[in-house]
Amino acid sequence: MDKRRARKQAKTRSAKSEEVSSLEWEFIKMTEQEEDLIYRMYRLVGDRWDLIAGRIPGRKPEEIERFWIMRHGQVFAEKRSEHSAKNS
Repeated sequence: MDKRRARKQAKTRSAKSEEVSSLEWEFIKMTEQEEDLIYRMYRLVGDRWDLIAGRIPGRKPEEIERFWIMRHGQVFAEKRSEHSAKNS
């Protein structure tokens, strides 16, 4: 059992070291039509980003997911307000 626990901890450590901080993400610019399509598709299929990205030419599932998280995540609420203040 100790070996299993050690392997699990090693996996957790290596996964954490590869993660990129979500606070360093760039804001993704989407057209109004892309945003509308993302919202409508999300209501239909949920968080199946690959299906949604398949409907938007030139967009990757990771990009769509990151856009969604940045729009709806609590962590980014302050960042969004800062970003909109800079652009005003």
